[in-house]
Amino acid sequence: MSKISLIIKREYTTRVMKKSFIILTFLTPLLFAGMITVPLWLSNIKDSNKKHIVVIDRTNIYSQVLKSNETYEFDFVDKPAEDVKKENEGKDDKEFTALLLITDNLANNPKAATLYSEKQVNLELKNYISGLLNQYVELQKLASYNIPNLKEMVEKSKANIDIPTIKWGEDGDNKEGSAELALVIGMISAFVIYMFIVIYGAQVMGGVVQEKTSRIVEVMISSVKPFELMMGKIIGIAMVGLTQFLMWLILTIAISTAAGSFFGGNLDMEALQQANQMGMSASPMSQNPNEIQQVFAMLHGFDFMQIIVLFVVYFLGGYLLYASLFAAVGSAVDSETDTQQFSLPLTLPIIFGIYAAIYSAQNPDGPLAFWCSMIPFTSPIVMMVRLPFDVPVWQIILSLSILVLSFIGTTWMAGKIYRTGILMYGKKASWKEMWKWLRY
Repeated sequence: MSKISLIIKREYTTRVMKKSFIILTFLTPLLFAGMITVPLWLSNIKDSNKKHIVVIDRTNIYSQVLKSNETYEFDFVDKPAEDVKKENEGKDDKEFTALLLITDNLANNPKAATLYSEKQVNLELKNYISGLLNQYVELQKLASYNIPNLKEMVEKSKANIDIPTIKWGEDGDNKEGSAELALVIGMISAFVIYMFIVIYGAQVMGGVVQEKTSRIVEVMISSVKPFELMMGKIIGIAMVGLTQFLMWLILTIAISTAAGSFFGGNLDMEALQQANQMGMSASPMSQNPNEIQQVFAMLHGFDFMQIIVLFVVYFLGGYLLYASLFAAVGSAVDSETDTQQFSLPLTLPIIFGIYAAIYSAQNPDGPLAFWCSMIPFTSPIVMMVRLPFDVPVWQIILSLSILVLSFIGTTWMAGKIYRTGILMYGKKASWKEMWKWLRY
């Protein structure tokens, strides 16, 4: 077995067998699955406390509009607003949740209604009251035109056009697509690559600094070349990252499927429809519960094999690019506190990459998306956002070629810095000093 293989095995086994790795590997999928299933479970839990709203209506025309139900109880009173507020002040058991004051006809003065409360009014209550009043005012305005059957004509004239997107292949096979799902898949992939590069790149730097400060590296250098030591460490930690990602993927799918089958059957679709009517849902797909059943059909429109393969390739390319630089920085300093001045310039391109990915998701074929998917320091992140939108093959090949050439170059540069800096102690390194090491 070669010396690099021995170093890879050592780096891989020592990290995989750590308790922190095992705990994080199994707890993270539970967290991801909880983020998916807990909202479904919470949607079935209804608030048993009835909210009491006191209404002071100076116009006396909205008593039939604001009707009580299982959640809200409206109580109309004829008192000054200040007196009603004083009755509720200083009491542990509040008599009412909010006070609604209507001073004028809302059809003529839309700002004549004000909602008072001792604490911030929640969005559900505000949307419910606004929805009832808006609907009544709209009917009032339609009736003022004195046109027979105007309401029915307006209802018939409303259109809810939802244009399906169909992808056709070279073989003539049609598959239903979804721009929303493409955006979600791309952003999740980009964020995971960003997270892995930052986490495992920092582990490479931390491992190099730790071995240098403990003087273990002096013993290791007597048996292996510095470049072999650096590459073994980088590749070994990359395998740890791929192992953890694969475990996360398998466990997240398994747990989400099991939990979804348990909670999914009890999903209150009627409550979901009511929430949509009150403007509580922000997702375009959730406005129609039937569309949830179409998600799996839309997923067939994506080439997940290509996305997964290119995810691994771009992760390895981006990781090798940054990990070699992190290893060079780790070899040039004597303690982890000294790494901050050098690691910040390395992390700025990664941070810029995630911001570029967010803006590129809106226009995956635009100039920003194209150039950032070619620049090697941002391409692993930005290209993942573009892949679900079917990037031309030549752009993928060009991007990967630039990335491969870049990490070969950075690995060569980092190896020269690593060879000199790993055995240098007691001297504060600088960018100028590392530039000299490159020319040795």
